[in-house]
Amino acid sequence: MKFTVLGGSGLIGSQVVEQLTAAGHEVTAASLSTGVDVISGKGLKEVLAGADAVINLTNSPVFDETSIGFFETSMNNVVAAAEEAGLRHHVILSIVGLDEVPGLDYYRAKMLQEDILTSGPTPYSIVRATQFFEFVQAVLSMTTEGDVVRLPATPVQPMASADVVAAVVRTATGTPVQGVRNVAGPEMFHLDELGRVTLAARPDGRHVVTDAEAGMFAVVPGDALLPPPDAQLAATRYGDWLEQQPPTG
Repeated sequence: MKFTVLGGSGLIGSQVVEQLTAAGHEVTAASLSTGVDVISGKGLKEVLAGADAVINLTNSPVFDETSIGFFETSMNNVVAAAEEAGLRHHVILSIVGLDEVPGLDYYRAKMLQEDILTSGPTPYSIVRATQFFEFVQAVLSMTTEGDVVRLPATPVQPMASADVVAAVVRTATGTPVQGVRNVAGPEMFHLDELGRVTLAARPDGRHVVTDAEAGMFAVVPGDALLPPPDAQLAATRYGDWLEQQPPTG
């Protein structure tokens, strides 16, 4: 098959390109660096011409309310270009439970992205994944004050980006789902507990204090970010993944 991967230079996109290429598919990686702009539409028509499917992994550069405009404009452009190119499959990566967290602007933006996709004419698949292992340190940094990290006890079930990539590739090379495929890691943590596990494995002098009002995940109600019963669970455990990471600093 011939794939175009929008956002093909990012954390997920670069791995998707690598896996599809290794499997013998023809893959075009598209991004701003290759002259493709999903906001202006520049280069979209050309990069989708002749493709069987598009995997849209583009992301807003910010996570506040302006992300809504990013996804509205970019998705309208990509959906129109995919229709013109006659693509047989349009795949996007989204977030488990996003429709249950209206208090987060970024989640509302991703929900809009899904809505635009499902309203379009091209057969589609939505892969909803839980939070990535790779972003845990960034979450800790957002609520760090001196040597204290404040985190709520929000339940999460994170997964390795490599497992997200496998789910995206599996979905993109299959028949369009015409709906949502949920994927998640094998273990549930409370976010404050996840922070403590992380700092125990990578001590840097900080410690976690549980704070129900700290950070972006404080607005998440109950277990909204946990996967539904039909989710496909990946095999990689967080502790095993942490052991394989190179030391920092």
